[in-house]
Amino acid sequence: MALTKPEIVMFCDRVINKWSKDTTKNAKNILAMNAIKTSVLWTDDETLKAVWGEITGWMYELLYENAKAQAMQEGATWADTLKDVKS
Repeated sequence: MALTKPEIVMFCDRVINKWSKDTTKNAKNILAMNAIKTSVLWTDDETLKAVWGEITGWMYELLYENAKAQAMQEGATWADTLKDVKS
């Protein structure tokens, strides 16, 4: 994880600002993002890098699995070839 604590907090702030344009629709999201932002501020750098490193790795894995599932639904041959491959 290469992002710094201030960069993660800035990202949280950008998302909160975006969601603040419709607070009625996004109230729960804003509350949750503020909780994430607070946890980032309170967490030491080493732990923060470990946690966010796992989160980003998990997101890449989910994106890959989702792409395979979509491709299989569409009948793409590459997805069928990779369905039994484990990394």
